[in-house]
Amino acid sequence: MIRRRHFTLFLLIGWVVGTTTVDAATLIEPFPLASPETETRIQSQAHRVLLSPVREVNDEIRSESVARVPVSGLGLLLKIDIDSNRREAREYYRSALAALGANILFECSGRACGRSNVWANQIFGQAILYGRDANQDYLAAVVQQGETNYLILVYTVTRGNYREYAWTEQLELGANAVVPGLGGANGRVRGPLIVPWTGGFTYRFEWDATDRRRLNEWAASSGADVVIISHSTIKSDESLAESMQRATNAAEAMSALLQKSGISLEQQRQVIAGPTIPSDDPARAGDRVELVVIAAP
Repeated sequence: MIRRRHFTLFLLIGWVVGTTTVDAATLIEPFPLASPETETRIQSQAHRVLLSPVREVNDEIRSESVARVPVSGLGLLLKIDIDSNRREAREYYRSALAALGANILFECSGRACGRSNVWANQIFGQAILYGRDANQDYLAAVVQQGETNYLILVYTVTRGNYREYAWTEQLELGANAVVPGLGGANGRVRGPLIVPWTGGFTYRFEWDATDRRRLNEWAASSGADVVIISHSTIKSDESLAESMQRATNAAEAMSALLQKSGISLEQQRQVIAGPTIPSDDPARAGDRVELVVIAAP
């Protein structure tokens, strides 16, 4: 067991350092303590990538953040060896992504991901991935190699019979792909993180620990600006000024929350959009703030 793991680490480091051309299908070598079951070539102009928890409503998949992007690459189903486990598989891929300087766009664990049945059958099309909702994990990441971006998806699950599986997708993104959370402007722009809000005198923001941690990581770079873009709907019985004031109040509440998390007021910028920027994207509708971090030049 020890020799296998040390040998794997050597291969991974050697590949990262020595390779000059990149094939999306082998950007990260498969977890070595697992057996390949199925390989699926993926070529699509609108591949669906979920960047938030999934749920099923009236037989339709719902997720607050979904990207449809042009991709080409490989999907791989792995059966994890009985002398290993999902935790080791996740650590392997996270270590490989860290070595490649990946940007983690979204990750979830357990029931927070949604129903395993939906991930297995409707998202990945691999029925064998249907397992316990409490024993699943998912992450989506982007790796930049030169001028090309690669999308990496990793899903692991424990089935009812206690066998464990991993599904990975390693995909080259098309040149014009737009992925929420993937920075533009030479990588300086990170986000947006979309945070719905409710309230009047007090405000409640619907975001999880993963997004809060990601924002603080982005904001930690020297000279980074955190932009709070506050949106509001306009109600049938309110004026534009009243809607804008609600957006302003929500921005101030978010500002106070960010200060408590260590992001100083001097680092923050506020943009009050109110109802003036309509969007057809369901994930970017309603009362919300969008958090964007812009790194220093």
